[in-house]
Amino acid sequence: MENVTDRISNPFGMRPPCERYVPGYGDANADFHVVGDHPGVHGGAETGVPFTGSEAGYRLQRALAEVDLLDSVGDAPDVNATFLSYLHMCVADGTPTDDAYANLERFFDAELRAIAAHVLLPVGERATRHVLEQYTAQARKVTVDMVSLHGQELLGSGWLVVPVRDPNEWESGDHSRLVEGLTELQSTDYRRESDLGRFLPGSEPYLVR
Repeated sequence: MENVTDRISNPFGMRPPCERYVPGYGDANADFHVVGDHPGVHGGAETGVPFTGSEAGYRLQRALAEVDLLDSVGDAPDVNATFLSYLHMCVADGTPTDDAYANLERFFDAELRAIAAHVLLPVGERATRHVLEQYTAQARKVTVDMVSLHGQELLGSGWLVVPVRDPNEWESGDHSRLVEGLTELQSTDYRRESDLGRFLPGSEPYLVR
């Protein structure tokens, strides 16, 4: 199913229970969904766009642009089959509580399932733990060591997952590791779809994961 909308910012009209928030931004039919923590960590409180207004955000943007997931870097980046969002989209005073994350989880989950990207890129430990626990069967099998997981491909339940170390903590080599991992992934059949149209009348394809 294809989402029909020309809205880049908040394409599904999410209205979380807070006055200030940073909604999802990008292609509503994205192949890659980048999942951050909250605006206080990765930026966007002033711009309204995830991963902007902070050096960490621009650092990540530059890596994404190098593998053609962004066509430009800045406060309103041009996306290419990519969607950017946060687990906790509200602008919080300090670090959100566990209850606050739980209260906003339904908005994040609804958007993630509506986008239905093929690849999830959770950024930082909290986002990675959440994605592994909720969208894969890997939570008990994988040690969440962001240094070792950075840029590696993990199999989810209908998704591929590529954890990204928090850009605030990147060291020499982390940029190139992510670029190399995403470049290799894009050279494969990461969509992993089967055409069941051959079992149906007509000539239209029917692609499923």
